[in-house]
Amino acid sequence: MNLSYPEILALANSGLKAAGINSKAAYETAQFLALAELDGLASHGLARVPQYAAHAKNGRIELDPKLRVRPFKTAAALVDARDGLAFPALRFATDLSVNLASKNGLGLVAVTNSHHFGVAGHYVEAAARAGYVSLLFGNTPAAMPMVGGSKAIFGTNPLAAAFPTPGGDPLVIDMSLSAVARGKLLVAAKNGQAIPEGWALTADGKPTTDPQEGLKGLMLPLGGDKGALLALIVELLVVGLSGSRFSYEADSFFDPKGNRPRIGQLILTIDPGLAGASIFASRIQDFLQVLSADAGTRLPGQRRFQQRATGLSDGVTVSDVVVEEIQTGIRQSWTE
Repeated sequence: MNLSYPEILALANSGLKAAGINSKAAYETAQFLALAELDGLASHGLARVPQYAAHAKNGRIELDPKLRVRPFKTAAALVDARDGLAFPALRFATDLSVNLASKNGLGLVAVTNSHHFGVAGHYVEAAARAGYVSLLFGNTPAAMPMVGGSKAIFGTNPLAAAFPTPGGDPLVIDMSLSAVARGKLLVAAKNGQAIPEGWALTADGKPTTDPQEGLKGLMLPLGGDKGALLALIVELLVVGLSGSRFSYEADSFFDPKGNRPRIGQLILTIDPGLAGASIFASRIQDFLQVLSADAGTRLPGQRRFQQRATGLSDGVTVSDVVVEEIQTGIRQSWTE
């Protein structure tokens, strides 16, 4: 069915509130989920509402957490999400990192005791639209093996970077370090669809096109060993600086029951004026001119922004199965 942005936002918000999540956290989370739908990223949109609701009902998240902030020296801080949904904490952390960068040139903010944080690119995009370079790293429950291994040790561990451009949309690079985001398996499973071979392995290490088996098994790293090593870098950065759990210590997001994941995120925001107020913009402009001369080149983030604009004007086609699941959950307060 086709839904407008306000309808998607209202549905997500109602679904989260029906699970007992406090109004502020529910609404801020719903904003990010609705934005993901606009951007064509259904794996991080409405499909996550039943998942978060199940976590709320099974005690995997705190329903009404109070963020704690611990400043560190001049340009860094630690935000404790207190086991709540990640979106309010990471939104706060992004704003804080921009504030620190405006005063000190750099702003480094780690988030600990956190949860699934959605589309990594949304946070760095916000910082870039404020005129800053921004990078974000996060770990997730274990889904990929170390090089040469066969046991899930670290997560798909997404990373994102955004760069402001003169008078236009920022460049936004956003990727999971698995071959595809694990959420795509969730969407395929809900819609009864097969997945391409090469996305995931079964629990006993065999290639599979069954998303349910893939969710129980292993994700294949992006680019083979190099993707696995990049995921390791993210893991060590995030956990080492935030004090969060390692990926292998967090139960899967795709299980309704389990521990509170208490994973982490790390955002670094940079004032681009280091070499001079206009140097960064000038160099970026030169680069964009070279790219524009190469026919067929697509700038990172460009497709998302185009889909977002279309979605705002024409609405978004969303899964009937997911909408019905959320509506049923609201009617029954997720009790069945």
